[in-house]
Amino acid sequence: MDTLAIFGLQFTLSVVVFGLLAKWYAAPWLADKTLNAALMLLIIPHAFRHLGMAFMVPGLVGDALPGGFAMAAAYGDLFSGLLAILALIALRHSWVLALSLVWVFNLFGSIDLVNALRQAEVVPQLGTTWYIPTFVVPLLLVTHVMIFARLLKGGQRA
Repeated sequence: MDTLAIFGLQFTLSVVVFGLLAKWYAAPWLADKTLNAALMLLIIPHAFRHLGMAFMVPGLVGDALPGGFAMAAAYGDLFSGLLAILALIALRHSWVLALSLVWVFNLFGSIDLVNALRQAEVVPQLGTTWYIPTFVVPLLLVTHVMIFARLLKGGQRA
């Protein structure tokens, strides 16, 4: 099996597993939480998106990893993570703009992930950062979808 096929299989299976866990456990458990509480729990994994800075560390990625991909992925993740932290703080303190910040974070973070995933040609050069798109990104995608669903559903803010 070639590298891209292995990557695709691992990515797809991770999305399926995280999706099933979300449907069977996370969504029912979050259903009775307030909007702010549910959103905070769903945003927490995104607060660790600074891990994407690893794409810029020599030795962790292949020498042929395009600099444009590395920079966009690393700084896109860093900015998404900072927005996630700001959204967490805003939700925790019930700021008036909290839900607006969640929308901004969720839109930017989703676009950042889709932009990185569309660049399949970099897969062979991911090196030790391979776990990010095959394990972490599927979790982030599933939680992005859950955040959009919860925002669109609305609910109690308190």
